[in-house]
Amino acid sequence: MSDDKDGPDGEAGVVTATRTRTRRPPRYKVLLLNDDYTPMEFVVHVLERFFGMSHAQAFELMLTVHKKGLAVVGVFPYEVAETKVSQVMDFARRHQHPLQCTMERE
Repeated sequence: MSDDKDGPDGEAGVVTATRTRTRRPPRYKVLLLNDDYTPMEFVVHVLERFFGMSHAQAFELMLTVHKKGLAVVGVFPYEVAETKVSQVMDFARRHQHPLQCTMERE
C-alpha cells in the first residue's frame, strides 16, 4: 500500500519551494555641475523647486557645487532621474542659463 506522498517507486517525494528574489531596480545619481555663469540664486531655486529642498539645504548644496565643481542632488530610479534631469535642463534653457544636470548609475 502506497501513501499519497510516495512517488511511483514507493519513496517519499521531495518538495522544493522556489523563492524568487526581486531585485531592486538600479538607482541613478542626479548631478549638478558648476559653471561660471549661472547665478547662485538660480541654482538654489532649482534645488528647491525640483528636488524639494528647504532654502538652507539648497544653499548648502549650491555651495558644494560651487566649490567642488559638482554635487549629487538626489538618487532615484531611472525614469525619475531622467525626468529630473530633463526638467532642470529645460528650466535652465528657458531662463538662458548654461546650468548642466546629468545622471549616472549608482
